[in-house]
Amino acid sequence: MFNAEKPSLDELPSSAQLIRSTVIAAVSAVVILVTVVLPAEYGIDPTGIGGAIGLAEMGEIKTQLGEEAEADRLLELEAEEQSSLMNDIFGLFVGTAHAQEAEIWRDETTFTLAPGDSAEWKLVMEECQTVEYRMLVEGGRVNFDMHGHGGGNSVTYEKGRGSTGDEGEIIAAFDGEHGWFWRNRDSEPATVTIQVRGEYTKFKDAS
Repeated sequence: MFNAEKPSLDELPSSAQLIRSTVIAAVSAVVILVTVVLPAEYGIDPTGIGGAIGLAEMGEIKTQLGEEAEADRLLELEAEEQSSLMNDIFGLFVGTAHAQEAEIWRDETTFTLAPGDSAEWKLVMEECQTVEYRMLVEGGRVNFDMHGHGGGNSVTYEKGRGSTGDEGEIIAAFDGEHGWFWRNRDSEPATVTIQVRGEYTKFKDAS
């Protein structure tokens, strides 16, 4: 083991030498930037040297490719936005169509019952046929009996007292007439609307 000799002060670079080396390095970096990096990467050739050695063409190609890639990205983004907009519009139309379809009733009738009055409407159905219904009551309340009869058979599906509306389905237990009997036991007139759709051959007033 031995210690290396320390350089003498005369051997160390002076401040002027350090400054000059720094300036040379900075100038070299600028020259490389202007003559090599800018032409090769960005197609910028202020000195013409890049064009002379083929670097400017390389930079122009890279710049053009970058611009084309950005244009493709923007087109793809625009296409995605248009597709999303069309999907939203299509969904709106489909939703509206479904909503309208859901509100289409095959038959509908409305009548007003004075206090104490009654009414009866029936559906002519075959066994196992299904009917959807909605009953709306306005201005008062009614009692109702949803039942069926035919061929010596009878059945009660549902009863209600003081009803302001109902909805559901009737599945015919046998061939015959199936429907409702209403009576207004309230002190005010009641307007009843009954809407039906499904499997039946006739919807009639059986009062």
